[in-house]
Amino acid sequence: MKKFAIAAATATALTLTMANAAFAAQATQAPVMLAANTTTENAKQEGSDTWITTKVKADLLTEKGVPGSDIKVETSHGVVSLSSDVKVTASQKAEAVRIAKNIKGVKSVMADGLKAE
Repeated sequence: MKKFAIAAATATALTLTMANAAFAAQATQAPVMLAANTTTENAKQEGSDTWITTKVKADLLTEKGVPGSDIKVETSHGVVSLSSDVKVTASQKAEAVRIAKNIKGVKSVMADGLKAE
């Protein structure tokens, strides 16, 4: 029992020493805060891109006359890319682009990957 108490006291002392060193290191690393802020902005953009992709895909799937299940949607920084391995008509391509452009947050739509008949 005495060995356990000594081991616990030693572990506690080491933990506190390491924690103090970690806090001291954080206090001197101001540039890390800038990097964390940049990471937060990137996460917000990625979340926005994910939302845009999901919304475009959902709207394509519910639109009659558009083969939404065959159209792949990718978004990067608000730019939506539409592509498909299945050929679509020119009107289906135009409708898919129109749907994507009407989504909040979409900056532009690239549909070069949609194979038109």
